[in-house]
Amino acid sequence: MIGVTPPAYDPAAATAASTLPVGAPATVRAYVAELYRRHRGAFAALIAVNTVAVVASMVGPWLLGDLVERVAAGAGDLRPERVAALFVPALLVQAVFVRQVRLRGAMLGERMLADLREDFLVRSVGLPPGVLERAGTGDLLSRITTDIDRLANAMREAVPQLAIGVMWTLLLLGGLVVTAPPLAPAVLLALPVLIVGCRWYFRRAPSAYRSEAAGYAAVAAALAETVDAGHTVEAHRLSDRRVELSEHRIRQWTAWERYTLWLRSVLFPVVNAVHAVVLGSVLMVGGVFVLHGWIGVGQLTTAALIAQMLVDPVNLILRWYDELQVAQVSLARLVGVRDIEPDAGDASLAPAGREVLAKGVHFGYREGVDVLREVSLRVAPGTRLALVGPSGAGKSTLGRLLAGVYGPRAGRVALGGAELSRMTAEQVRSHVALVNQEHHVFVGSLRDNLLLAAVHATDTDLWAALGAVGADGWARALDDGLETEVGSGGVALTPAQAQQIALARLVLADPHTLVLDEATSLLDPRAARRLERSLARVLEGRTVVAIAHRLHTAHDADVIAVVENGRISELGSHDDLVAAGGPYAALWRSWHG
Repeated sequence: MIGVTPPAYDPAAATAASTLPVGAPATVRAYVAELYRRHRGAFAALIAVNTVAVVASMVGPWLLGDLVERVAAGAGDLRPERVAALFVPALLVQAVFVRQVRLRGAMLGERMLADLREDFLVRSVGLPPGVLERAGTGDLLSRITTDIDRLANAMREAVPQLAIGVMWTLLLLGGLVVTAPPLAPAVLLALPVLIVGCRWYFRRAPSAYRSEAAGYAAVAAALAETVDAGHTVEAHRLSDRRVELSEHRIRQWTAWERYTLWLRSVLFPVVNAVHAVVLGSVLMVGGVFVLHGWIGVGQLTTAALIAQMLVDPVNLILRWYDELQVAQVSLARLVGVRDIEPDAGDASLAPAGREVLAKGVHFGYREGVDVLREVSLRVAPGTRLALVGPSGAGKSTLGRLLAGVYGPRAGRVALGGAELSRMTAEQVRSHVALVNQEHHVFVGSLRDNLLLAAVHATDTDLWAALGAVGADGWARALDDGLETEVGSGGVALTPAQAQQIALARLVLADPHTLVLDEATSLLDPRAARRLERSLARVLEGRTVVAIAHRLHTAHDADVIAVVENGRISELGSHDDLVAAGGPYAALWRSWHG
């Protein structure tokens, strides 16, 4: 079988799509086995009702074969009332149990899909913070949307239908062996055609579907990153380059789509040929047997009807097995997070104080390319530190190191004498919180969105937190107050309101050390200034590391660190640095000018 050549491998697309790992076959098999163990009772019930439905469906061919046999034998009394008395109840039983098969199959699929979604979410939020930071928006987004959507159909229908089809086929073959034993081997004449066609297809399909999924993830990554960095793209006139990148990845993805479509266009005619061979072999072999008197014409009739009935389950198996090739790729991408080593920090390690220390820190996102070099910094408890400097200097990276999101390649970052990279993620989060410019509003009530930070908080606590960030005014104006549904399908919040919710969560979490990465950059300057003054009162006494987007944030800080080219070039108060006439003074004059 010669045809379309698979598209060339695209390293750029593969890199974009594989930031998070794809599950190894052993991981996927282990997860499937775990799902089966959770739902083995439902699987057993599905097989049981399917067995009853298939056995009831074979009553008709058996009765018709018996009727033909008696006609051929010259029987005078065909006893139609006996045939009707057996056929009608069998038809009713079949109808009732086919409905049960569909109902139980759908319920089983929905339960497995719900388990999969929950497992992926629980595992994802438990990953080390730096893993998700590096994953990128596009890869994570494509897994939780596109891959879940692809799996939804498989879980709801493919898995139950495949189990039904296999059992259906086995029962029909068993019925053929019982009713017309000499004709059962005739069905095997179709096996070579089926085996050759399926081996050809399934040697190519899994890798093709994986490449197709990776191509789509690369497209999603390019689009999401372009949208998220829209202002930067416009400022640096990168629009043409980003459009070209997106079009290139779309071409790669659609090439794989066309290739997988071509594979299916070869498989389906093979399946149709198998059906023709099955029925033809039974009729031809059976006809010879009838002529020689080895079987009766009634047996041939029953066998031909059962052979014809095999068309549906074989179609079902091949159709849904093909669907499972797509689903298997999506499943591997979702359970791939299981291959990531969990946070291996020392649970017994706890800070003995609140001093933040960075000493001789080197860090880079790629091997051999350091973003930070020889960074040393000491932040006393209760100090408000501002990190300033040009875009790309390493301010946000340093902030994430101080928040424990990343660990340094060399040097150490410690809180109260305990290295953050050696502490568990939960331990770090209980002491240090990071709030950046990305805002997240989850589907649910306003109360639920706030309780994420402190599950036992009272309504008084929630209103106090909203008031601390200046959000209580618009929150009290909502029709249902804290019970108001927000997010998708609910009240649409502005970016500024969403950021206020994020900051209110910060107030509720009550950590003693905070890293604010341009946390008010989505607000207009006046609103940002008011919010920062409100926060200053709430955060009094806490250690705050603020990555300054607007220099009035630095003006209010106790200490300012100027980051340039991955190093701290100046350190001091606002007045001292302005008087020194160095890089900070130039930034201040430029901002004021």
